[in-house]
Amino acid sequence: MSFTIPSPAAGTTSPTAPPAVQPATSADAVSAPESPAPAQPRTYQVRTFGCQMNVHDSERMAGMLEAAGYVPSAGELADVVVFNTCAVRENADNKLYGNLGILAPVKAANPGMQIAVGGCLAQKDRETILTKAPWVDAVFGTHNVGALPALLDRARHNNEAQLEILESLDVFPSTLPTKRDSVYSGWVSISVGCNNTCTFCIVPALRGKEKDRRPGEILAEIQALVDDGAIEVTLLGQNVNSYGVEFGDRQAFSKLLRACGDIPGLERVRFTSPHPAAFTDDVIDAMAETPNVMPQLHMPLQSGSDKVLKDMKRSYRSTKFLGILDKVREKIPHAAISTDIIVGFPGETEEDFQATLDVVEKSRFATAFTFQYSKRPGTPAADLPDQLPKAVVQERFERLTALQDRIAAEENARQLGRRVEVMVTAQSGRKAGETHRLSGRSQDQRLVHFSVPAGAEVPRPGDLVTVTITEAAAFHLVSDPASAEDYSLRRSRAGDAWDRSQADSCGAGPAGKISPAGRTNAQGTSGVSLGMPSLPVRGR
Repeated sequence: MSFTIPSPAAGTTSPTAPPAVQPATSADAVSAPESPAPAQPRTYQVRTFGCQMNVHDSERMAGMLEAAGYVPSAGELADVVVFNTCAVRENADNKLYGNLGILAPVKAANPGMQIAVGGCLAQKDRETILTKAPWVDAVFGTHNVGALPALLDRARHNNEAQLEILESLDVFPSTLPTKRDSVYSGWVSISVGCNNTCTFCIVPALRGKEKDRRPGEILAEIQALVDDGAIEVTLLGQNVNSYGVEFGDRQAFSKLLRACGDIPGLERVRFTSPHPAAFTDDVIDAMAETPNVMPQLHMPLQSGSDKVLKDMKRSYRSTKFLGILDKVREKIPHAAISTDIIVGFPGETEEDFQATLDVVEKSRFATAFTFQYSKRPGTPAADLPDQLPKAVVQERFERLTALQDRIAAEENARQLGRRVEVMVTAQSGRKAGETHRLSGRSQDQRLVHFSVPAGAEVPRPGDLVTVTITEAAAFHLVSDPASAEDYSLRRSRAGDAWDRSQADSCGAGPAGKISPAGRTNAQGTSGVSLGMPSLPVRGR
């Protein structure tokens, strides 16, 4: 027999003693249906392929979705999967369509699931994406990231795919809600777009002409990040050091760097990526004279051959490039310099390639992102004669990486015995479970894996430790302090912010601790997965 307990009438007070339980009739049971369960919020995941600009755009996509009521996927199948794409290299196309193909049967088995594609490849391919993958629900470009929630709603309501590509910005992206991937550091866009005409690059066609933010807006965003606990920011721009071109101030970027030095609590300032042709002495002076601007510089070389640089329409030559590095090292002796290099550009001869090897040898890069030339339809270089055979490009690529690996190992070996300050990150190395080491970045951006001496306090992500380098490899440094006296921990506001973020997201593990395996749920709860280029990490 079933029973019901009548609720008190509206406006009355519940009695202190429960009412007598009365047997329910069959009519009572029929006329009193159960209240429907509350609808569960839809979950999302953003998958990112590409550069730091894409990563920061993904944070905005996540912010827009959460402002619209979506919640991050906690590892289960997400209701909405968003691909934020890159179009710089051919394998970006393959990666996107491969992932879409994998999701096709998954979506067929889950009819409520939605898939969206945004970013540079969406701006370029447009209708092609829906032709190749008709199960995609929404396609949006680089200029209308803010339209994502509305496009998903329309696709669901109309039961048909939505395509919206704008040719220019409808709103500056930094005004959109942003779900930061990290509480201890953050990206800050100072400009979008590019005014250069490099023959290999499709970015200007996809992101448009350079648009600069006003300095006050940038500094206000940095201050807000610092107020939330961040102690590190990275200034972003397609050609970050040409900042100010839109409002006619050639020294705007160096002024911005110096202004960052006046923000209390901001301990580390980085920027990427500058263009050698626009890199001026006032920027070098600002780097050297502003204490929180880190001794690290990413300076894209692309080629060491003046002929190839001319064919690329890169408006500098190898002598100018090397001169910049000399000036930086004169003012900042411990600066670590990284670069981008393209191998196998159309018409590159063995003599041209040897010139690249010569410049790399002289430059002594700490790290280098090396790429085999990728023919991109729509770029002038795609139509150049003398496209090189794959075998030739591969062989040169292997020679270049072997040279750079040697140089990187030699440069890292020079760090042995140095005391370095490391900002602890939430991610650790692949072998952290075996080595029990945590990881972080030194001031010059080198990756450092370190162990915590017995009895010493374990740092949180965002905290800073000072350790002595005891081992060096091509892609990382190691510190295994012999005793607690050789290990110094400085708890930071960023570490406090990490604790708060973990409490807010019910993060696993006790506050103030991270697992030596380093696999926290920092990204799992953000709904954003990163696909940035990374250097291979070899044995620890």
